[in-house]
Parts: sequence; C-alpha cells; structure tokens
Amino acid sequence: MSSDYAAALEYLYSLTNYEHKLASQYAGQLFELTRMERLLDAMEHPEDRFHSVHVAGTKGKGSTAAMVASVLLAAGQRTGLFTSPHLHTFRERIQVNGEPIPEGALVAHLRRLRPLFDTLQGLTTFEATQAIAFDHFVTQDVSWAVIEVGLGGRLDTTNVIRPEVAVITPVSFDHMLVLGDTLEAIAREKAGIIKPQTPVVSAPQPDAAANVIRHVAEHLSAPLTVVGEQWTSEFERADMDGQWFTVRGPGVVLRDLFIPLLGPHQLVNATTALAALWVLRERGLELSETAIREGLRSVRWPARLEVLSQEPLVIADGAHNGDSMLRLVEALEAHFPGRRRIAVFGSLADKDVPRMFAALLPSVDTAILTRTRHPRAADPHELEREARRYDTPVTVEPDPERALRLALDLAGRDGLVVATGSLSTAAAAREAWRRITNLAPLPTDPF
Repeated sequence: MSSDYAAALEYLYSLTNYEHKLASQYAGQLFELTRMERLLDAMEHPEDRFHSVHVAGTKGKGSTAAMVASVLLAAGQRTGLFTSPHLHTFRERIQVNGEPIPEGALVAHLRRLRPLFDTLQGLTTFEATQAIAFDHFVTQDVSWAVIEVGLGGRLDTTNVIRPEVAVITPVSFDHMLVLGDTLEAIAREKAGIIKPQTPVVSAPQPDAAANVIRHVAEHLSAPLTVVGEQWTSEFERADMDGQWFTVRGPGVVLRDLFIPLLGPHQLVNATTALAALWVLRERGLELSETAIREGLRSVRWPARLEVLSQEPLVIADGAHNGDSMLRLVEALEAHFPGRRRIAVFGSLADKDVPRMFAALLPSVDTAILTRTRHPRAADPHELEREARRYDTPVTVEPDPERALRLALDLAGRDGLVVATGSLSTAAAAREAWRRITNLAPLPTDPF
C-alpha cells in the first residue's frame, strides 16, 4: 500500500462514518440527499453521463448487482459497479469491468474532489466514496453503472441517480433501529428508490413488503415486474463449483444456465437480475443469450456460500441477519447434507444476534465465537451469553485464525467448517485460510 493511498483512506475514514458507528435514527439531519445533490451539482452531474441500474434490498442486493454488471460486461458494455462494504480492500467498492479502482486513481480523484468535499459540512465517508466512484466512471468512459444502495433506499445518497430500472431484492429485518421495526416500514424505505414511470423489478417478498412495493409502484406509475410471477426459475443440478438452472420469463425460456454461486437464494438473485436485464433489453439494450450465459457463468462475488476448500470443506458466508442465516442453513442442508458442522461465528454489535443464533445454532454441532477487526465487532464473550440459551456447545476464541484452526480440528476430514455472522468474519476466514495453506495473501487495507 502506497503512503498516498494510506493517507487517502485515513482522510475518507475521518469523515462522518456510519459504517463504523451506525446512527440510531434515520433522521433528516443524519441521512439526507441535499448535500449529495450539491456535491454532484458542483461536479457537473457525472451521474447523468452513464446509464444506471439501482439495486436496493435487505438480502442479495450485492449478488444481484454483481450479476447484472457481469452480464452487461459480457454484452460489450463498459460497466461500473459501486457496492459496499468491502471484504479486503476499500478499492473493491468501485470497479470498472470487474477491476477494483487502482490505488493511484483513487488518490487522484480524491485530490481533485477534496476542495469540493471541504466545503460541505458533515460530509460522510459514503458520500465522498460515491462521488469518487461517479468521477471514476466518467473518466473511464463507463456506459453502464450498477449502483448498490448503501442503507435503506429513500434517503440513501445513491438515490440521486435516475436509473433505467430499479431493483428491490428480498426485504427482511435488518438495521431496525434505522429503518423501522416492521416489514412495512423497512419495505417503504427500500421502495423509496422507485422513480415515476421508471420500471421496477422486485424479487419475491413477504406479503407485507410486497404490498408496500406494489402500492408505491402503482402510485408512481412505475411498471412493476415481480419475480415469482412473470419470471420463475427451476433448479437443475449443482456441484461445489456452482449450480445449473432454468429461467422462464414472458416469451423466453433459458435452460441450463450456470452461476458459480451456491444456494437456492442465489437462483432468486439470478432470476431477479435477469428480469431487470430483460427490462433493459426491451428498452433498447443489445443483449444476446450468449452474453447472458457468459455473464452469469463468469460472475465473481466472494464470501457468499464460498467454498474455500473441498478437502477439508471450508465455507465462508457473509450472512448477517436472521433471514440470511436461515438461507445459509438451508443451502448447507441442500448442498452438503449429513456432514458434521462447525461454525466460526462473529457478528457486529448492532446486529440481531438472537435471530441469527435461532437459525444457526440448532443446525451446527459446535460454534466457535470470535471477533474480527471491524470497529463495530461484537465481543465474543457477549455472544457466548446469548449462545448459552441453546444446547449447542460453544467456545470463545477471539482470534479469527486460531478460531478457524480449532474449527478444522473439530470438523475432521469429513466435517464442514462455515465462517459466518458478518462479511468481516467471512473476510477474516478467507485471509486466515490463505495463511494456513501458505497461499499468496490477499490485498488488504484498514477498514
């Protein structure tokens, strides 16, 4: 890491940073769009110089965004991708054609934009990063950008864009202190990305969330496509490298598609991505079946039921709320039934640990509780007190690498180790596994 890049990160992290210390209210004085609008106005609106796809949701929005971007790239489009958080290096958040922004480019964009940043009181890390991303997309002649919402939707600063299609992936309980404690309230925030007369694609939703999304779409005259109704998928087969499936949509059947991502939930994400891409195709995007197949086959989105090793079987997954943990447990049962399971679990302190434990602990033989270097990481001894409600044996090992080594010993040759509870836990497992197996280290930098 260059000293200039380290200094750039230090500056970005010095700004108001709700990833490190989450606000307890989704209040206008904390989350609002006017500051971002002023910033983009001063930048002469880079967001108007590329087409965009906007993706919100509680679960699967990163995977869905990555799939859309991969297919756009396979279709010959120069494609940007803006996501958060990152696994190992901040540069992952801003990608062009699948490549993270180079250190030098991030430094150069920050130097150019900092005079504008310094005029905006209360500028957040996320807002500055978003501005750098948009600036990078313009300088790199991006024609399409896939933009993932950071938090919520309605007041998320990405909501300044005017997308060609909005996408809402499955809605469930997360960030309740911020977004509300009912599915209706959370869905209302997610549905805030819907724009008048602009198509919206929704993944299958619980009734409470589906009703909100449908109401908002109707109110704004936004054509709504619902996965599970107009678009459906059927599982075909799977191995440890991925899964094959069929997708059916209006007037189209695509058989024997492949994604290198496991779990039934990823079929939902892939179908949602295809429904959104089909909307773009109907609006004039040149999109062949070959591009769809190649884009899905080549998508890369690590730490989502990612098999780090087959012998021993080591999996990293970033499940971080109750519903995503349920999806993880279902996927483990579907793809790896009958194995002894050892979980390495670490969470962030503000997450709904009881719901995660309710899904995870009855399904594993042992849990090892650990702590990552994320600033909001939960104390594993606090986690232990909650875990004692269950009969599952638990052990506290604060160091993630030692926790992974212990899990490997307990799992034995025929068992399964899964590192989960947060993306930072999955990232720590990926890094530790490479040290344990003497593989080249991953590029990393501070959170």
